[in-house]
Amino acid sequence: MKNFKIKSIYIACGLLTFASSISSCKKDFEDPSRASVDVALGSSQALSAVAVGIQRTYTLNRTGVLFNSITASGFSGNELKLLNSGNIPELQLSTGGNAVDGTNTILFNMWASSFKVIDESNKVIAGAEALGDKAYASGLIGYVTIFKALSLGTISTFWQQVPVTIGKNVPFVNRTDGYKTAIAAIDNALAKIAANPISTQFSGTVPNLNIENTLHALKARYALFSGQYALALTEAGLVSLSSGSSFTFDNANINILNSVIASNNVFQPIDANLGLGGAFAPDVTDKRLVFYTKMEGSPATIRMNGFAATTTTPIPIFLPGEMILIKAEAYARQTTPDLNNSLIELNKVVTKTTDIFGVTASLPALVGPYTQAQLLDLIYKHRSIELYASGLKLEDMRRFGRPVSEMKRSFMPYPFQERDNNTNTPANPTF
Repeated sequence: MKNFKIKSIYIACGLLTFASSISSCKKDFEDPSRASVDVALGSSQALSAVAVGIQRTYTLNRTGVLFNSITASGFSGNELKLLNSGNIPELQLSTGGNAVDGTNTILFNMWASSFKVIDESNKVIAGAEALGDKAYASGLIGYVTIFKALSLGTISTFWQQVPVTIGKNVPFVNRTDGYKTAIAAIDNALAKIAANPISTQFSGTVPNLNIENTLHALKARYALFSGQYALALTEAGLVSLSSGSSFTFDNANINILNSVIASNNVFQPIDANLGLGGAFAPDVTDKRLVFYTKMEGSPATIRMNGFAATTTTPIPIFLPGEMILIKAEAYARQTTPDLNNSLIELNKVVTKTTDIFGVTASLPALVGPYTQAQLLDLIYKHRSIELYASGLKLEDMRRFGRPVSEMKRSFMPYPFQERDNNTNTPANPTF
């Protein structure tokens, strides 16, 4: 039997005891039981269970990659406001600058969980390669590669230099190479799927994910982030905008954003304009504002809505609007900018009235002509609204050349646990 239920993620816990705990400061994830575990990972059942555990590590609770990346980017990019200064890691990020140091547990949890995901994904990919059922194996490889690529992309977003291999005293590479490593992992998965299309037996176990579509979307994202504009344009064009992929939750495994927002003790949106002002202030009729925020309580205060609305609200891995805005930006940043097509793509987001996730601006079309600089400013503005609290804001601020005065921090210091155990750890950035 190869079936595994994606919502029953707790089943993987027993099989994941071989992995290092999240508090480990090493990235080799060695365990005395390694030999017996490697034998177990020769079966499709064990590989499936570990694959489900990888999603758990990425998405669930406040140690996961998802929550901590949204939190770190949200404070650093002025999307979130702190409600309780007793939350020290959040206070550091909210204060910014030198207040953020290697003791910050949000950064450490994001770092450690990312490398745990990468390590476990590598093991599943290696095990899947040896399976006789290649159509099931390609599904496993594609599925865990989503989380591997997301984790590589996350560390490359927040740190200037990153390790892309697992082991002791591993070297660091430029963050751009981190994005390119994510793309290489995606290319490997897409090649496996092209050679052996994912079996219905496997795809039926992950109904909330269109694996191939998601891989192309992530490749488009990281191609854009690494300055490969032609590739970003091509990959975004391969993504179906009518097929969504989400992290789903249930009553046993709830949406972590909702649980934090509901406590009203950690953070909420910084304001009704999502932290944007001046020329970047949203139009008051922009329907994305009432999607992402709401006024609630007595007296009424701003609260997060959108993908934090309920305990079971799915969180998209990517939004259709992101793919459209990737095209708009790629056209504008080409060696010979294509400003006409860039504006056409931007207006698809500006005027959008239907969306599989409900993110619609429903505004009148923008009318040019615009210079390249003006168009890029508009793309930045609409990325900031469309992709609110997605964990992507800080990367966008750097890429669009926003002044450091608008950020709480540009790049993050390395966790002390990494520095204590890897002599290759670079010096911390000044800001």
